[in-house]
Amino acid sequence: MHELQSLFSSLWVAWFFVLFGGILVWVLWPTRKKTWEERGKMILRDDDRAEKG
Repeated sequence: MHELQSLFSSLWVAWFFVLFGGILVWVLWPTRKKTWEERGKMILRDDDRAEKG
């Protein structure tokens, strides 16, 4: 039983490492740079609807 627990513990660490690395690769992929820059500037844009309403 103890061997299974240590095996699953190791697998969880490996799984989270792969998941985190995959997310980083997805976010930092060069073709997505423009999209993320636009989303980062979204909060700084003036909202025309707020001024009219």
